[in-house]
Amino acid sequence: MPRKASDKKSAQAMEALIEQGKRLEAILNLTQGLREKERRIPIPYNDFLFLISQKPELVFRNIFQLFHDMLHYYVPYGEDDYPVTDDSVGFVKYDTWDLFVKDVDQPFFTDRLFANRLMNLAKDFRRGIQNNHIYLFEGPPGSGKSTFLNNLLLKLEEYTKLQEGTMYKVFWKLDLTKIKSAILDLDSDDYSHLQHREDLISGRQQVMFSCPNNDHPILMLPRELRKEFLEELIHDQEFHDKLCNDKEYEWVLKDTPCTICSSIYNQLLDEVEDPAEVFDMIYVRRVEFNRQFGKGISVWNPGDEGLKKNMVNESLESYLNNLFKSDEIRFVHSDLAYTNNGVYALMDIKDYNAQRLMNLHGVISDGVHKVEHIEEKISTLFMGLLNPEDKKHFENIRSFQDRIITVNIPYVLDYEIESKIYLNKFGDNIKKLFLPRVLENFSKIIVSSRMNGGIEVFEKWLQNIEHYKKYIDENMHMLRMELYRGVVPSWLKEEDIKGFKKHIRKEVLEQSENDGKSGISGRMSLSIFNDFVSRFRNNGNLITMTNVAEYFNNLPDKIRAHIPNGFADAIFRLYEINILEEVKEAIFYYNDEQIEKDICNYLYAINFDAGETVKCSYTGEEIDIDEDWFKGIEQYLMDKDLSDIQRQSMRAKIQKEYVTKTLAQEIRLKNREITKTSQYKNLFGKYSESLKKFSLDPFMDNSNFVRAMHEYGSEKFKSYDTRLKKDIEFMLGNLVKKFGYTKQSALIVALHVVDNNLPERYKSV
Repeated sequence: MPRKASDKKSAQAMEALIEQGKRLEAILNLTQGLREKERRIPIPYNDFLFLISQKPELVFRNIFQLFHDMLHYYVPYGEDDYPVTDDSVGFVKYDTWDLFVKDVDQPFFTDRLFANRLMNLAKDFRRGIQNNHIYLFEGPPGSGKSTFLNNLLLKLEEYTKLQEGTMYKVFWKLDLTKIKSAILDLDSDDYSHLQHREDLISGRQQVMFSCPNNDHPILMLPRELRKEFLEELIHDQEFHDKLCNDKEYEWVLKDTPCTICSSIYNQLLDEVEDPAEVFDMIYVRRVEFNRQFGKGISVWNPGDEGLKKNMVNESLESYLNNLFKSDEIRFVHSDLAYTNNGVYALMDIKDYNAQRLMNLHGVISDGVHKVEHIEEKISTLFMGLLNPEDKKHFENIRSFQDRIITVNIPYVLDYEIESKIYLNKFGDNIKKLFLPRVLENFSKIIVSSRMNGGIEVFEKWLQNIEHYKKYIDENMHMLRMELYRGVVPSWLKEEDIKGFKKHIRKEVLEQSENDGKSGISGRMSLSIFNDFVSRFRNNGNLITMTNVAEYFNNLPDKIRAHIPNGFADAIFRLYEINILEEVKEAIFYYNDEQIEKDICNYLYAINFDAGETVKCSYTGEEIDIDEDWFKGIEQYLMDKDLSDIQRQSMRAKIQKEYVTKTLAQEIRLKNREITKTSQYKNLFGKYSESLKKFSLDPFMDNSNFVRAMHEYGSEKFKSYDTRLKKDIEFMLGNLVKKFGYTKQSALIVALHVVDNNLPERYKSV
């Protein structure tokens, strides 16, 4: 017994040691990770030049280029729906999840329209064509502007901590042992009060400090020598050509360092014998972006009073001037220096921010700011948020208007994104309360309130606009919603899909700039959705479109006034058409063999006249050809509204295609079977669709079918005919398999179709 107790204690001690070791290892890993993350060790200038020779595109970045690269780090290059055609307008599908949703406190969901505006702005940044501007993101209250900007700046700060997001600035390490005046002071008793003399005596040989203006280190090379030097340094000819010719890299060859770095550089040239030794004292450090401390990112709220005086490092200024026996160095700068090559953001243009914007006028226009008698050069990404009513602060200043670029950030215009906002706020499980499509239709009604009227572009484009008004809203908001998502609806006629050309696409996108500026706001829509779900979630049933229609019809007039007249009814109508098509599809038995015989017989028979009896070479069947026989097949291949003359004209076109293409080319030349030809496949599809259209009619005429549907799942259902039960099970099973319903929800929509006699109601659609 004592031995066993001892063994047990030893095992426990060993386990404790193992656990302690794991904790120690975790602490060491964390410490190492923090060291790597926070590493800001300056590197010598020669090492920096080596970096240029190896990775010039990553080294030569100002804040605009960095911002572009940051966006594309989080947002992959998107896909254009028309990548290689002349119809492309650059309306790209971007995935902004990692930028605005992942690992943020408050997600911001972007629709395709805004994502394209943002990424196009980044392209302009990269090209260097929009410097000396302030970028104001304009949107109505409740459009998520603050969330957008906060998340954007958060990801910028995170990006700059990564290796891919490194941006460099000048860091000085002055070697006191190489500065003549400092060495002379060491031998003289007259300057015993000087700090640099005491430093040398005590063994301190270096004075270190950063450029407060975040100067890029390449600017320390004399401007007149820079181009020739870089030509020898950079072996990548393609990049070198861009460096010399592209506007995005213009700053590399033209910009000059700040007055602080310039004056120190000039003083050092006078002090050391070899100019190369000056560059031995220039080091390179990564720029630190830290919104909390206003470094690299400075965000101002309307109530922030801000700084009222310039910043002077008097002790360092005195030290350097004593060191160089000069008064040339003025270590003074404004608060804007902290965000030079960074971001300066105004959260709403009102109160103190309105005056702050006015004060930035000269800086934005000329890139120069007066600090005492010194000109301070500023290259900053100025951003801000703007409510429409706040334009009054600058709209009458014409010179300022030219320097302001506004980017629309309206209410969401994509119903899928609107639905994601609800799911994010109330949890993904909320979707289980709805029948399929119902949540999206709720969102469509909300989004419709944010759209303006005007169907001129659709009148130009659609050949028969009245055809669509039979089942969608008269303002074409439903069509516009799909186009704003980059989707060309399949329910458009084939000729209209083909007619969706570049000029129409551009006009539709231009119209989007006027949408989303009014209507039900993001905050209001969350309140409405919460009220809606609370009202219907506890009734024990899934939420249906009938519930949606009832809710919106009984909203207060003030809210209902935002929703276009007739839109909710049109949504309900289109929903019924869609579920009717689904039920027809689900109950339709494909009899491929009979369809194949009918089409083959028809293609053979159209080559003969009515009154003849022929034997089809494809099926072997004898056919007594007359007009009624043709009509029996053509009712599934042609529009039923065609007159006899129009129908015979269509038959002649089919016969001509059969003779000139199907028979002459595909069957005889290419040796294809009739069922493998293009014409056969086209007619097979039309025939199947027509059969499907009427697939529900025989069941609707059967009163037992309707009763059996209502008694499905009960004991009474078992008493019905086996064939009828099999048909109902087949239909419900297909609704689950093909359209994502559950058995419960499939039964609900099928009953809605049957009880409301939708096949008869939408017979003409």
